[in-house]
Amino acid sequence: KKTRQIYRTFRLMLAPQEITKRCADIMWTGDAASRSTGMEMTEIDEGRATFDLNVTSQHVNGHGICHGGVIFMLADTTFAFACNSRNQSSLVQHCQISYVAPARLNDRLSAVAREVSLVGRNGIYDVHVTNQNNESIAEFRGFSRAIKGALFQEET
Repeated sequence: KKTRQIYRTFRLMLAPQEITKRCADIMWTGDAASRSTGMEMTEIDEGRATFDLNVTSQHVNGHGICHGGVIFMLADTTFAFACNSRNQSSLVQHCQISYVAPARLNDRLSAVAREVSLVGRNGIYDVHVTNQNNESIAEFRGFSRAIKGALFQEET
């Protein structure tokens, strides 16, 4: 009887990196909006993420530079993957972005998110967006809030 009880409460213990990868795979599969821009996930870890984007003609606005909304979407996506890396569903509470320099046609943008703070259900994440010359393009700060639920079931 005791053995059955222990078996029922046994949870599949996954390494943090495996949890992070599963979360990223699930989110990426469901994120048609980000995939449609041509973004690429280049790195994922607990509380961290990196996405890259080649600026093409579809990303350029009437001034001949990358649309701010595209840069925002790149930063926001990177933030989302960083704050959902532990299999705890999290959403943006609020965020802000500062555009430092324009991105241009044929630039390769890289957004790197890192967790600044995670206390209880609240997280703070910074995302630094640079071009292929490592020049700053934008600085994004996102505030997350954990909600009920997980991206996948961990129990056996």
